[in-house]
Amino acid sequence: MSRLQLPQIECVLPAAALLGESPVWCAQDNALYWVDIKRPAIHRFCAANGSCQTWPIEEEVTAIGLREAGGAIVSLRSSLATFDFHTGEVSKLPGPIFHQSDMRFNDGRCDRRGRFWVGTLHEARHPETASLYRFESDGRSTEMVAGVTVSNGIAWSLDNRIMYFADSWTRTIFRFDFDLDSGTLHNQRIFVQLPEGAGSPDGATVDAEGFLWSATYDGGCVTRYAPDGSTDRVIKMPVQRPTSCAFGGEDLSILYVTSASLGLTEKQRLDAPLAGGLFGIDAGVTGLPEPRFAG
Repeated sequence: MSRLQLPQIECVLPAAALLGESPVWCAQDNALYWVDIKRPAIHRFCAANGSCQTWPIEEEVTAIGLREAGGAIVSLRSSLATFDFHTGEVSKLPGPIFHQSDMRFNDGRCDRRGRFWVGTLHEARHPETASLYRFESDGRSTEMVAGVTVSNGIAWSLDNRIMYFADSWTRTIFRFDFDLDSGTLHNQRIFVQLPEGAGSPDGATVDAEGFLWSATYDGGCVTRYAPDGSTDRVIKMPVQRPTSCAFGGEDLSILYVTSASLGLTEKQRLDAPLAGGLFGIDAGVTGLPEPRFAG
């Protein structure tokens, strides 16, 4: 049975991001990397002293994954690129995968074989026009899921046999049978369907007990789902638009949550002055180390 929980929630960085997204913990740096899509920048939050380093990006940057070779892989509006934290250099990779002016990349994440999965969204929300892609370390890309409107919430089960993926526009989290070696998907079915008015499933992560955590955009909460799709707990956030989540901290016991202030009314901003902030939650469970891109 689901239960509303009120754990300790701290705004660790009142960043006022327009569209904060894609938190990724780096154990080596004891820091959390994340992006602001609409005020394009990559951010690094240092957990030790609460400081934040920012790298402005000329183009919208929608997701980030750390690389085994150092630096990061990032999805920009219509292409993928590598990013060097020392020089700030953005080096675009072969592509882009698509050329539509009203389509852009959105959520992305690395699997445990070092592939980068990234989806698109249609800005005018024309149904079923976006896709999910798998990007290999050698530069090859493959369309893996078509018929999406707003790609989001990429995550994998502990045993790598299930991949989770959300279409925020239809308020649906899907699950697929996943083959880690080949990177293939089979047997798409609904994992969770949010009712109308409850918000939309956004970014997600899996904890060390195999439960899926999903940020609910315009729902003002983060929800923990059991592997059977039942709601285990709901954590109410002090902002209406949490966007994504990732575990971090020295023992991966802090659930970091990004959020957005984009599109809020004046009243909504007054009611939630921390909108766009980065939050840390003592969720009572630990997470898993984040895989790195093999390229």
